[in-house]
Amino acid sequence: MDTATAKLESRPSTRINTLESLREHLQWAIELEHFTMPPYLCALYSLDAVRNPEATEVVTSVLLEEMLHMTLAANLLNAVGGHPRLDSPRMLPGYPRCLPHGDCSFEVPLLRFGPEALDVFLKIEHPAAPGAPPEGDAYETIGQFYDAICKGMRGLCADLGEPRVLTGDPARQISNAPFPGGGHIIAISSLETALTALEEIVEQGEGAAHVEVWDGDHDDIHPDRDQVAHYYRFEELKFGRRYRRGDTPKSGPTGDTISIDWDSVRPMRANPRTSDHAPGSAIRRAQEQFNDSYCGLLRLLEQTFNGSPQTLRTAIGAMFRLKMQAQALMEMPTEDGITTAGPTFEYVGHVES
Repeated sequence: MDTATAKLESRPSTRINTLESLREHLQWAIELEHFTMPPYLCALYSLDAVRNPEATEVVTSVLLEEMLHMTLAANLLNAVGGHPRLDSPRMLPGYPRCLPHGDCSFEVPLLRFGPEALDVFLKIEHPAAPGAPPEGDAYETIGQFYDAICKGMRGLCADLGEPRVLTGDPARQISNAPFPGGGHIIAISSLETALTALEEIVEQGEGAAHVEVWDGDHDDIHPDRDQVAHYYRFEELKFGRRYRRGDTPKSGPTGDTISIDWDSVRPMRANPRTSDHAPGSAIRRAQEQFNDSYCGLLRLLEQTFNGSPQTLRTAIGAMFRLKMQAQALMEMPTEDGITTAGPTFEYVGHVES
């Protein structure tokens, strides 16, 4: 038996063949989409937007689409009678850590923007190889994880019928609408709309059909450009060039240059933690206040996805208001005199007043 076969056979079953399993995996999808946001937020908030406008624009666009993907995952879970959970320690398990329920081939840290962070982001968004099998657990790529959900959704609808699978209250759906930054919110009312939402998530992350640079959407900020998938946007930053029509994954980007000032980045300490600083110290207080605000955002998102869909824009606004708190932390020198503090993204439970 070769190594690849042994590795595959050693994995747990990835079949999604019950409604309970489908709901579980869609909750995992919410956790996965959220898991990518703190690393992207650290990179974004460490950038000097005036000196690095192009890098800021790219990271912001990816972050917004991760928010869209989490919204689509919540719509999918609601459609099959589940209840999205975001106000939970499972949403903030600490960094560095492997992708939730992934194969643990690498860990995701919290880093300031730079070549090391881009290498991590490329690992997160790496496209599945053509013909790679669906993997509902211990997945190698995010695309394979969603392929397993697609397969499970199709199978259950074929076996049970759509009405017995799609039992959720339509009033809990976030309505069909364009999403800030690109893509569309898709309300789930059928197997067809469910598969369309899953396709949107995968194509925005790693390109159409796992093999194309383009994600099928137009660039809202630059209407003259086709939009590339997340993996290839991070490649653009790594190589300092944009993809243009005719480019392929093999050719790499051959278009206009992207100017990046690598020195105009706040020197945030990698993987900041509140425990790095004395209780009552200015840095620790600021980190605790950020964590309170961020967990308040998670509570607002849970409310949004559990019967108050009209509050989504309020939640998006709250996410961007965290910028001032995070950047204030990144201006606070740490004890080593070289790095600055940063947000820790540690869970804080809600205390009723």
